[in-house]
Amino acid sequence: MILHNGPVYTMDPRLPQVRALSIAGATIAGGVDVREGATDTVGHERIDLEGRCALPGFCDSHVHFLDWALGRSELDLGAAGSMAEALEVVGDAVAGAGDGWLRGHGWLEEAWPDGPPTAAALDAVTGERPVALWAHDHHTLWVNSAGLRAAGQEGDGIVRERDAWDFPLPERTALEQSQALRAAMAAANERGVVAVHDYQRDRGRGLWQRMDGDRRLTLRVHMSYPAEQIGAAQATELRTGFGSDLLRVGPVKAFMDGTLGSSTAWMLDGSGMVLTTAEEMAEIARTAAAGGLSVAVHAIGDGANRAVLDALEETRSAWEEVPVPPRIEHVQCIDDADLGRLAELGVTASMQPVHQRSDRHLADRLWGERARCGYRWRDLLDSGAHLAFGSDAPIEDLDPLAGIDAAVNRDWYPEQRLDVADAVLAFTAGGAAAVGDHRRRGLLLPGYAADLVVLDTDIVAHPDRISQTSVVATMLAGRWVHGRPPW
Repeated sequence: MILHNGPVYTMDPRLPQVRALSIAGATIAGGVDVREGATDTVGHERIDLEGRCALPGFCDSHVHFLDWALGRSELDLGAAGSMAEALEVVGDAVAGAGDGWLRGHGWLEEAWPDGPPTAAALDAVTGERPVALWAHDHHTLWVNSAGLRAAGQEGDGIVRERDAWDFPLPERTALEQSQALRAAMAAANERGVVAVHDYQRDRGRGLWQRMDGDRRLTLRVHMSYPAEQIGAAQATELRTGFGSDLLRVGPVKAFMDGTLGSSTAWMLDGSGMVLTTAEEMAEIARTAAAGGLSVAVHAIGDGANRAVLDALEETRSAWEEVPVPPRIEHVQCIDDADLGRLAELGVTASMQPVHQRSDRHLADRLWGERARCGYRWRDLLDSGAHLAFGSDAPIEDLDPLAGIDAAVNRDWYPEQRLDVADAVLAFTAGGAAAVGDHRRRGLLLPGYAADLVVLDTDIVAHPDRISQTSVVATMLAGRWVHGRPPW
């Protein structure tokens, strides 16, 4: 197969663009330099791009995939500008057909002029139907009295952090989960996604394995394990990188702090919530490394980021034995004194550009002057740090083009903007490198996996059009998983 008649960006600075791309089976066979003439293509299927743009397929380096899959059919409160509006939406949903638990997500108390959310406020519009609503950041759960009783719990209706994650909501059936996962994979492919790093905490790994065994995967998946399950992973001798061509074991994930939206980000001024101390994180890093497992650490506040960097610096001799380096998830606020430490240690900055668009006003209000230290993609890249971008779905929607647009066309602290090429690299080769796949994925080079996306607009040449760009087709390992030509 040969793709031609449109810009093809390899994302390799040594040969950034080719005029045609040859694919043999699941692999890139080669490209024709834009300065060279046509080569013999007899016997090859020719795909005319008709001016469309081809890039490496996108990797979303931070998702909670099953939560996103199931949440696509749940009540969305993201547009509610007040608690009163949220309650009206919930009341309408309760009045509709259905029984059992009503689930939803997306509410943001910090953006509401009224409140606070309580079980009593929900009771007024829900009656005896149990209701559980995740906050925008999925670190706080809002539950009505019927829901608390059904779970055998008491309280004011607000459950935070680990208590929220452990709240005993009834499990979805295996069929519901399978159907939601398959629909969500198709939706991800429609957005140009060929790979995800899945941080689903409490379920989903068995489902991924069944999908892989049945040859139904249309994504490359690196599935993580919660840090509290290190012992279970080691008992079965699982190591980071083990698996098949499409499904592999990823890192173990720990949490240093909470979130900006829940006012639980651990800041250097002492505010926020400490979920894991630097000393505890050092022990997690040593234990994981002893079992061949890499680590990924959630850190939002500047205090949390300093603590995890201290822990990783202390344990460097242990985790350097693991082929995949550690990564910090989010790095949302980092002090000037710590900015260069990720590059010095070789720690990946796994970030989500779309967060700054939804969080900017909250960051200004809660962090004040410290907000200038938020979402520092340009500073981190210039320091030599390795970037891997994602969405944090279902916190934000799984949409790499939205992330690229947020990184390139940022107008809040605009000095942190990235060039299109840097943003695309963070969603392609950067994601591959973060899991140790940088020699086989993420670039359109000979010998690399034939994972690519076709866009209707050349976003490299026209960064102002990113938000209007659509995905035309997506290829995984040489097969079209979305938008098979002719187009």
